[in-house]
Amino acid sequence: MSVLNVLCSWQTLWVIFSGLRVLERTYLLVGWLYCDPDPMFKPESYSLPGWFPWKEVSVLPVQWHALCLGLFASIIAPFGGFFASGFKRAFKVKDFGDSIPGHGGIMDRMDCQMVMLFFAYIYHQSFIKSQNYSVEMIFDQILRNLTSEEQHNLYIKLGQVFS
Repeated sequence: MSVLNVLCSWQTLWVIFSGLRVLERTYLLVGWLYCDPDPMFKPESYSLPGWFPWKEVSVLPVQWHALCLGLFASIIAPFGGFFASGFKRAFKVKDFGDSIPGHGGIMDRMDCQMVMLFFAYIYHQSFIKSQNYSVEMIFDQILRNLTSEEQHNLYIKLGQVFS
């Protein structure tokens, strides 16, 4: 790792945690357009321990997600190359293709991105995507997936909870 990479990493962390304030907008109004920003882009304030030079820091939730994705991309994703190499050795294949002479195919260039794509999808589905469950949707799942006896047991349990 070069000195420039280390300095850039520290600079990025400094910008995120330095208390750099983003002007909070509760709404955007431009003529006929009214747009309320997603909570992902509204700053949240965090109190810091007394030994920090700042009392609190304001961070956007999207910055936490960017930090998680960036850390994974820089620490774990390079192991995708080892995974792809082991996969090729198991099948006794030198390269995934010959589209780039001396470098293998496109897949040989994209092995880290395979791991990152999988992680980003799981991360998005777990932490970012809003889950919109309605009572009707849950009731439909109960009627389709539970037997009559299980539905009866659920009815009795709910009666005990709400009585």
